[in-house]
Amino acid sequence: MSELDTLLSKAVAETKQLEQGEVFYVRDLFKGYKWNRIPRKTRIMLGTLFLNYVKSNSCGIKPDENSTAGQQRYIVG
Repeated sequence: MSELDTLLSKAVAETKQLEQGEVFYVRDLFKGYKWNRIPRKTRIMLGTLFLNYVKSNSCGIKPDENSTAGQQRYIVG
């Protein structure tokens, strides 16, 4: 399993802890220091993979607006 697959699995697993109506970014699914240790290029690819996962699965998560910094925001429900 590649590093990206592992990170995506961790992110998806962490979404199980979220409650209905919660708004979040992918970075919120990781502890701050762990997120900061992931190389920027990998974080960008992870964000794309997570968006594709959300769009192609019935996981109860919907893409919301992008932030002013261009980061994809999500909402549970």
